[in-house]
Amino acid sequence: MTRPDEQGSGGNGDALLTAPALDFHGLAGSAAHSRLVQRLRRRYPDELQLLAPGVPTQATMAACLATLSARGHDTGAALRILRQLVIERLTVLDCEQAAPLSDVVQPMTWLAEVALDAACQTAFAQLDERHGAPIAETTGQRAELWVIGMGKLGARELNVSSDIDLIYVYDADGETAGRADGRGQITVQDYFTRAVKLIYGLIGDTTEHGFVFRVDLALRPNGNSGPTVCSLDALEEYMLVQGREWERFAWMKSRVVAPRAAIDSGSAQAMRGVVLPFVFRKYLDYAVFESLRTLHDQIRSHAAKRSAGRPERANDVKLSRGGIREIEFTVQLLQVVRGGQFPELRTRPTLEALQRVARAGLMPQETADALARAYVFLRRVEHRIQYLDDQQTHILPTDDADLDWIARTLGYDSACPFLCELDTHREFVAQEFDRLLGGDAPCKGCGKGKGSGGERHEPPEIEAVLTQFPERVQERLQEWTDHPRVQALRDEARGRLMRLLQRTAQWLEEGRVSEDGVLRMADWVEPLLRRESYIALLLERPAVHERLLRVLGAARWPARYVMQHPGVIDELASPSLLDDRFDAAAFEQEMEWRHQALAATGEDDEENLLNLLRRGHHAEVFRTLVRDVEGRISVEQVADDLSALADCILRVTMRWCWPRLRQKHREEPRFGVIGYGKL
Repeated sequence: MTRPDEQGSGGNGDALLTAPALDFHGLAGSAAHSRLVQRLRRRYPDELQLLAPGVPTQATMAACLATLSARGHDTGAALRILRQLVIERLTVLDCEQAAPLSDVVQPMTWLAEVALDAACQTAFAQLDERHGAPIAETTGQRAELWVIGMGKLGARELNVSSDIDLIYVYDADGETAGRADGRGQITVQDYFTRAVKLIYGLIGDTTEHGFVFRVDLALRPNGNSGPTVCSLDALEEYMLVQGREWERFAWMKSRVVAPRAAIDSGSAQAMRGVVLPFVFRKYLDYAVFESLRTLHDQIRSHAAKRSAGRPERANDVKLSRGGIREIEFTVQLLQVVRGGQFPELRTRPTLEALQRVARAGLMPQETADALARAYVFLRRVEHRIQYLDDQQTHILPTDDADLDWIARTLGYDSACPFLCELDTHREFVAQEFDRLLGGDAPCKGCGKGKGSGGERHEPPEIEAVLTQFPERVQERLQEWTDHPRVQALRDEARGRLMRLLQRTAQWLEEGRVSEDGVLRMADWVEPLLRRESYIALLLERPAVHERLLRVLGAARWPARYVMQHPGVIDELASPSLLDDRFDAAAFEQEMEWRHQALAATGEDDEENLLNLLRRGHHAEVFRTLVRDVEGRISVEQVADDLSALADCILRVTMRWCWPRLRQKHREEPRFGVIGYGKL
């Protein structure tokens, strides 16, 4: 039987995650092919029954852990045995019962949380006995350690043989209380440094029962050269002074995963105030495109080096072209670029993020669904690769029997149709990723290859670029040769500006844009040169660049509006901009989504809500302006749309303000707002 394509999620981020494969209900007895399962069944025949039937949950894992401890196993041994029992169960559920992806990744995430919580409790008990409780000097209360899960652990997407990326942060400096005899006092940082070492021993060391999780601390501030634990103040300073662009992608999926007491008490919420401003900037941050290109080039280069002379390593379902990582990068890039202004995009799980990106109009719904299907398919393949030997690998096996087993447990008759569908998914993912980052096509305006295979040339000096423009434009741009803002640009930003000018000159020569548009764009860009994201936006989005030039060339008043509200130019990227009309219901729904997203992170104060309304209003006015300039709507329709927008703003404002009144005569407002004049 050849398995049909999975159905699209239809806008629901959980549909593909929780839906089992269509017309395939697993392959009875197939888990026994796994060499890992064979070992576990020989090693733990009596313990396997201790884990309650069905999908493992936090409650059943905790009960099993208590039973193992009651049988005389110490914490480390009990956690390791529990891990082996969970892995055996998940292999059976996935391969023999066609369990949905969520029934695999969620239990693995719960296992990590249960294990880290138990390890924290054990470590703190030992250290309290030796040194007393750690006391924060600012509050006089017990200092707290937060274990931050990054990557798939933070997003609750952990795979079956994954390492866990952790960062340890404590809330405040101080000293321990010491023992009753007055000895053993150490600093809070020293206390938690020792706690981290004990936690690693309980989780990461390999013993006769194996390990619980491989632990990676390389994402912490200053990487492997930094301390294993840092204070919240030190983390904030690092992010402000040294934080790099790629770290923003890593921190986007961060989440405090242990100890449970810190999560339940709400103290871990203090992390949000540090992490959110670092990850999500208040402006549209297109400058991260180049950072992601560099990071992705490094990953592809590393994968190519690993497979050099070893062609079997080229079939890496995570890191190779069209793999899992490219799906994650695609959605994360859109989130980081716009998440500062559009809080509804902020979410950790990849499948949910894809649907939010589509709902925001940043990606066609059919593309989001196809990427979601590819993601689920690749993750299920990845799990089967790891079920074989419990190795942290993502490379397809070369053994025919193993490859055939993977295909049959996914519902295929043999390896051939499976490999065909694998190639189809990976090719689609690669095409979408290359389209987002500009692919390998050279930039016609500057001859620069933007993809991983493109040859990078040094940008020309401004004097050389000016010769490509007509005399009137040359005279205006000549002022930039010694302009302080241009001189102050970093080399990278200066190169972007030169490439942008080259492309503009080419379009001007081809007659696609007018001299007036170019001159007004120069007036618009000049005050914004220190905000490099706008240059990056225009360079990364040629369609936005060209449409902006046309709008600016049409009249002076669009230029004045864009200079007052430069962020609105991102609206030009919408392919349906000219065909749509203002939709009051959609606008209000969009505002509510953003309001709910801010409320979820405790950011729904008056200032942020005002900013939401301002940005929404500015964007809709600009869209109407562009449709008017392009001749797509009449004067009467302009008036209708702007009046409808004003009505919406009033309704939303009233709805948001009323619950904030301390003394109100009724729960639902019942009064009218009367408009005069043109409204």
